[in-house]
Amino acid sequence: MASTNSDVRVGLDLGDEYLNTAVPDGLARVEARLREVLSSGETFLTDKISHLAVSGGKRFRPMFALLAAQYGQDEQGSGRAEVTDAAVVVELTHLATLYHDDVMDEAERRRGAPSANARWSNSVAILAGDYIFAVASGLMADLGTETVRHFADTFGELVTGQMRETIGPPDGDDDIEHYMQVIQEKTGVLIASAGYLGALHAGAPEEHRAALFRFGRHLGQVFQIVDDIIDIWSDPETSGKTPGTDLREGVFTLPVLYAMREETVGGARLRELLTGPVTDDALVDEALTLIRASDGRERALADIARYRGLGESELALLPAIPATGALRNLMEYSLERLG
Repeated sequence: MASTNSDVRVGLDLGDEYLNTAVPDGLARVEARLREVLSSGETFLTDKISHLAVSGGKRFRPMFALLAAQYGQDEQGSGRAEVTDAAVVVELTHLATLYHDDVMDEAERRRGAPSANARWSNSVAILAGDYIFAVASGLMADLGTETVRHFADTFGELVTGQMRETIGPPDGDDDIEHYMQVIQEKTGVLIASAGYLGALHAGAPEEHRAALFRFGRHLGQVFQIVDDIIDIWSDPETSGKTPGTDLREGVFTLPVLYAMREETVGGARLRELLTGPVTDDALVDEALTLIRASDGRERALADIARYRGLGESELALLPAIPATGALRNLMEYSLERLG
């Protein structure tokens, strides 16, 4: 399938003229390669495994991989074919997890289109996700054993996070610490791996790869907590999202958990309401009102500030090149989504 520039939306000023051209060009190559590898195979497979890829997406992880490649010793940097394939591996893994997540959540829509499980069936969606993992594995094999080893650890952590979330915190464990661990494993590690692999295949030194990996973890925490806040406080007219989606799915995010801890009438009522998925619209509205009246947002924002500071500490270990400023812009972009 052909790729067009309209498929690639960087969405922010990277703060450097060269990067503002090089990164969109790199994303165009990623998009073309992504569609190429998803279009090979049996015809009854390709429409299903390409379903989410052609629906769009921010390509946030490939963007980070391309920026991380700027720390390489090779002057080609993010233009290397290996960097493109590394970015595609990360995006394929992300796409595959979305197929599986939609089955687990019984989601009906994804990226403005019917989810694969709604369009076909749960079995087809699961198999499509599995096949995408197979495609990613083929690319990894060509990238070498170091990439395979790294991604084996990444994938193990992703599955651990999903299992941790599914089972829930053991009796007596802190539910907020449990939640932070889950989003580290489910969100942070894949963003971190994008940075690590982009830098690795551009020839960056180990200390820079490690700093980019850690920065990616902190960026992932910020990104997810911002999403948590948006789910409660967003204006659907501007965000396009329906507030309380997580509540309807029985997922209690960071500001919700903070609100439920409050020793107030509102906190007590939330603990009564939020024992599982909330499907009644009136009860969702009541819960949203109580959460918005709590200090859940302020406490979640304090956690964001902490992770932002940790991310800055990692950037301080990197060279003072334009890509380092661009990574700061990437962190700011995550925060600007709060409006």
